[in-house]
Amino acid sequence: MARKIGRREFFKTGAQAGLTLALGRKLAAAPIGRPATGVDAAATGVAVGTGADFGKAAVKAVDLLGGMGRFVKKGARVALLPNVQSRHPGTYTKPEVLRAVIKLCRDAGAADIDCLSWLTVKHWEDAGLKAVIDEEQAGLKLFEKDEALFKAVAVPGAKALPEARILTAFYEYDAFINMPVTKDHAGNKFTGTLKNLMGLNSPVNNRTFHRPNWKTDPDDVAHLEQCIVDLNKAVKPDLNVVDATEFIITNGPFGPGELLKPRKVVAGTDRVAVDAYCAGLWGLVAAEIVQIRLGAEQGLGEIDLKKAGVKEAAA
Repeated sequence: MARKIGRREFFKTGAQAGLTLALGRKLAAAPIGRPATGVDAAATGVAVGTGADFGKAAVKAVDLLGGMGRFVKKGARVALLPNVQSRHPGTYTKPEVLRAVIKLCRDAGAADIDCLSWLTVKHWEDAGLKAVIDEEQAGLKLFEKDEALFKAVAVPGAKALPEARILTAFYEYDAFINMPVTKDHAGNKFTGTLKNLMGLNSPVNNRTFHRPNWKTDPDDVAHLEQCIVDLNKAVKPDLNVVDATEFIITNGPFGPGELLKPRKVVAGTDRVAVDAYCAGLWGLVAAEIVQIRLGAEQGLGEIDLKKAGVKEAAA
């Protein structure tokens, strides 16, 4: 059963959270270009499900990749990272998409399915995601913004962020599914799979990404982008499922803003390719989005969608 979490009920210490580190866990600092589960990213490509039923679109996208069983093994503990940053339309991962992913994980034989967050329970309630978690008997693990709850992780090949600080509880899990909504951002113009990993990183460490003029100064924006890319060198999702059903293209990341409604769910293991596809949905050129370009240049994935391969189907 889902654990009922009150508005003030957060994990405060490693002991209270029941944290145990699995020796040899490879979810963080996984070799670039190879998911932790061993699925070949280059062979998987970008998969897109389209339709008015967003849950079915999510299922279709994952099916095009070969099914959830490729990413979640029987008995696995699965960590999910939806975006619940704001309550305005087009700023958060849709409840229908989360429900579909939870069901797919359960059908694949997952033992535990938990959403992780250092945001408040109100964020999850306002986005309608807590109700889905409760109804689907999944877990919602909320953590205080306490540095004692985050693990220092060295960033291989770092250029701006030598050390990430990842939720220690994350390392209890066997599989990790990144679930952003693609949308506008005030500084770097784009939010997708790469940027969503800031939701696992310490808020204190995240602040170092943002220099004083991170919205306007090109150097400060470039620093933010490079920190995002560096963070993605330390943590690699097994699967990314992106809500591109409707999203804001102005006034991001919190909105409210102008909405675009492609009615698509985009899935894949290659974060660069998935983000490149999502950027193109609203006329952005992937090579002009600094984090996507740097991610490609620094070995995180393939920016050329012809090389990556795109499969699309109606749900």
